[in-house]
Amino acid sequence: MTNNKYHSVVVTKRGGPEALQVMENDLRPPAAGEARIRILATPVCQDDIAVRVGNRPFLAKIPFVPGYAFIGVVDALGDGVTNVAVGDRVAALTNFGGYAEYIYWDAVGLVQVPETLDPAEAATLILNYLVAYQVMHRVVAVRPGEKALMIGASGGVGTAFLQLGKLAGLEMYGLASPAKHGALIELGATPIDYHTDDFVAVIRAAAPGGLDYVFNGMGEEYFELGLAVLRRGGVLVHYGGPESFGRFLLLLGKFILYNLWPNGKSIKGYGTHRGNVAAFADDWAELFALLEAGQIRPIIAQKFPILAAAKANALLESGKVTGHVVLLAPELM
Repeated sequence: MTNNKYHSVVVTKRGGPEALQVMENDLRPPAAGEARIRILATPVCQDDIAVRVGNRPFLAKIPFVPGYAFIGVVDALGDGVTNVAVGDRVAALTNFGGYAEYIYWDAVGLVQVPETLDPAEAATLILNYLVAYQVMHRVVAVRPGEKALMIGASGGVGTAFLQLGKLAGLEMYGLASPAKHGALIELGATPIDYHTDDFVAVIRAAAPGGLDYVFNGMGEEYFELGLAVLRRGGVLVHYGGPESFGRFLLLLGKFILYNLWPNGKSIKGYGTHRGNVAAFADDWAELFALLEAGQIRPIIAQKFPILAAAKANALLESGKVTGHVVLLAPELM
């Protein structure tokens, strides 16, 4: 930032990483109730890619700044803000706006972040670990000794599931390509190659009584296969977003159909848009404590400067990432 200006990375058209362009903006005073925050770290997630490409049923109008979450330092406050102070390290789940040097955000939506935590690691908790934690402990209530399959186990949310699942005492299976199997084994899961293996047959042989849970962050095409490995009374939780309005309607139809099917199995859905800051704040506090205690350790595949978001997006889209990709302020690189 120079001369009361700052930069953001803007989606200028639907398409690939080249659609992300750096733009200069005026740095204004925050409005009443707002905080102006200098961003330290922003995780790059699959939803950032989906909204840029256009693979979501409800899309922001172009141009827009992607970035689903951030950690930053409060730089200035608008009138009436009392819950945070200038200099506080804070975080928020935003859906948009994180690919920037500064963000303006309603102060009531901010949570405090311990300054002892590494911003790059802590940033992964705001979305990816939150999803995994809430699915396991709020959507369902996992118990030690239960069996679970993670579909999409090697990504940011998948590795969060595995770390938190190991802490919860789950017996875990994970779908991933062979190059990522070593990471899954280190995280306590039995890896299965979804390209070449019939994972339904593999799991039925390993757990003939069936699994308690399937956690699916991929497409709804995994519903039938996921349900096939569940025991009677088992639950499939779907947390991935549909790619279009038509697929959204298809997803709703499948939820209704499979939950009416008389096999004792059920499907539940999860999305952060249904949550609230109070529940998020409680769970983030728990995750911050786990990180501080060394009980979880995010796998960060690569770090990029915030304004190199296009390169970070290209890496995530390559499918070669195990864990998380994070954008950082220059001084943290």
